Order: sequence, then structure tokens, then C-alpha cells
Amino acid sequence: MSDGWGTGEERGTVTRGWRDPKRYLWPLGILAPASALLPSQLVLHTGWPIFWWSGVLIFFVAIPLLDVTVGADGSNPPDDEVRDLQHDRFYRWCTFLFLPVQYAGLIVACWLVAFGTLSTVDRLGYAVSVGLVGGIGINAAHELGHRVERAERRLAKIALAQCGYGHFVVEHNRGHHVRVATPEDPASARLGESLYRFFPRTILGGVRSAWALERDRLRRRGRRVFSVHNDVLTAWGLSVALVALLTLVFGPVVLPFLLVQAVTGILLLESVNYIEHYGLLRERTATGRYERCSPRHSWNSDHLVTNIFLYHLQRHSDHHANPGRRFQTLRSFDESPQLPAGYATMVLLAAVPPMWRRVMDPKVVRHYDGDVNRANLAPGAADRLRARFPVRSTADTGVAVRG
Repeated sequence: MSDGWGTGEERGTVTRGWRDPKRYLWPLGILAPASALLPSQLVLHTGWPIFWWSGVLIFFVAIPLLDVTVGADGSNPPDDEVRDLQHDRFYRWCTFLFLPVQYAGLIVACWLVAFGTLSTVDRLGYAVSVGLVGGIGINAAHELGHRVERAERRLAKIALAQCGYGHFVVEHNRGHHVRVATPEDPASARLGESLYRFFPRTILGGVRSAWALERDRLRRRGRRVFSVHNDVLTAWGLSVALVALLTLVFGPVVLPFLLVQAVTGILLLESVNYIEHYGLLRERTATGRYERCSPRHSWNSDHLVTNIFLYHLQRHSDHHANPGRRFQTLRSFDESPQLPAGYATMVLLAAVPPMWRRVMDPKVVRHYDGDVNRANLAPGAADRLRARFPVRSTADTGVAVRG
């Protein structure tokens, strides 16, 4: 039953004398931005330049292995504990502390690029490692940007400045959450759409959407679009100021490094976007409007290790059904479609489209009881998908089943 914070059939049981079993695991999320400080120390103590690529090793080797080893955690906070948990400031500080560690790693990296003896390959690996941290920083900004508190929304812009993706808060909150799991949403991947076709659609579509949303907001308030009141422009301005400051301090040599790490962070974010709603579609009601977003419209994963590093982002089903919930109160639901692995593993799978389609396309169709036509189909792949997953109707039950 609903606890007043949302709808859906929750998983897990309520226990007396409950205390968040993950409370003291959440600070471990700081290890993600701290990984940008690891490469220099690992290379120094081992002499192995491969560790300039340590971000790749951590995020795409170590974390998937830990996900498998540690397993999933589907427990939910009890209904009568949610309000206190929501307002517990301990959890806010877990996200606040992400930012100084994130920027410490960026500054150290710029110093090593400017004054160290890194080869071109070493710099590339280091930029990718720092960029992966920037991508996770966008997730921290995602948590902060959903809050009504002005200070937290400002911190979200600071977190996004590293990757130059400050418009994300505007588009995500006022665009994606309104249009999620519909063909109109650039951040909702369609069934049959590869990750590489999704990238240009979501990146360009997100920029256009954020600008249009902010332009319309300012016009409704009688304010000029090109002004300090434009949240998209002020967010982009922070990125320009950051790059200018780092260039002034460390020299133009850091510019290629900053570009590569920003692109890496953006591609990581959009890879996660691709996973979160792949093929899922909200139905239209009798009025022609889309049904309310429910836990059925986002892919969910309860793999514990990745959830700790991503502040429960993998409990995306509850996040979209109830966007006001802070990460520590997000729940898992039986009705949510479940990913077979954590995000880190799924990003690797998405990078190989034939493997992705083999694993995920049947899961999408099963989610819709065998009727592929109920999914969010990529226009160019619709005929192929209907041929692959033919639908027939049984005369006696009228239920669509996969042939």
C-alpha cells in the first residue's frame, strides 16, 4: 500500500526498532570522486603506467565484480520511518562532501598534466579516469538538483560545471520528468535504438529542450532570455569560468585534457540515461494524455555496490514515480522491471549493441506481456522488431501473446 509518498507494491518487510542498515555505507560514495586521486599514487608506487587508466579498471572491472560478489539488496525503509529518514541531514552531507573531493581530483590532475611528464597515452587515460568521476558528479548533481532548497540547487550547478553540462538540471527536472517514457523525450531510449544512435538524439535534444524550457519560463515572467536570470546561461557560464581559471593557472596545455574528460563524463551520463528507460512506454488515457509515471516505467536494479556509489540512482523506478524523495528513502517495487546487472555492467553491455539487444529486447517484450507494440519503438526498427516478436491474439481470452 502507499505510505502517502507514492504508489506501488513495495518489496521488503517492516521491522520494529528499524535502523537504516546502509547508513554508514553511504559515505563510501566519496570513494568514487577520490578515485581521480588514485592514478598518480598507483603509478608512483608501482611504476605501471596502466594505472593512469585506473578509472576504467575501477568502474568497469572492480565494481561489476563487487556487484556480483556482494549481490542485491531489495530492502525498503518502513513507512513510519520515511519522514524522519527524509529529513536526516547526515545523508545530505554525504552528497555535499562529494564536491570538494571531485574538484580536488580535477585540480591535481591539471597540475600533473601541466607540470608532470605524462605521455600522450597517459594523459588520455588520466582524462578518461577523471571524466568518469565527472560523470558520477553529474549524478550527485542530479540528487542535489531535485531539491527545493536553493543552496542545494546551486551546488548542483557547481558539480555539473566540470563537464559543461549545466543545462541538465533544467532539462532533467522540467523536461525529462514530464515526458519520460514517451517518444517525445530525448532522454528515453527506444526499443531497437542503439546506444550510438541514442547519443546524438539525447545530447542535442537535451540542449534544445533545456533552452526552450528556460526561454519560455523567462518570457512568462516578463524577463529577458539573455540575462542573469537564465539558469541555462548561468550554468554554462560557470563552466566557462572554470575552464578559464584552470587555463590561467596551469596554461593552455590543460585544454585538450579538460575537453576529453568532459566528453567522457557526458557519454557516461547519457549511457546511464539509455539504460534507465530503454523501450518503456507510458500508455495514453482516454483523454489522450499520457498516464501518470509509475514504477513500471523505469528499469530498476538493487545491486548494492553500484547503488552505494550512485546514491540509489538504480532505484530509478521510485525516483520517477516520486521525484521528491531523497536517495536514502527510495524503494524497490515488485512491479518495476528489473535489470539483470548493475549500471556499470549494463553500460558495458550497451556498448555492444548485438549483445544488448539479445539480452534486453526480450525483457522489454515480456514486460509488456508479449506485445511489442506496447513498447516505445524506434521508428527505423519497428518492422524488424514486429517480425522478431510477432503477436497473435487468442480468440478465447483476447490476450496478446508472443508467437
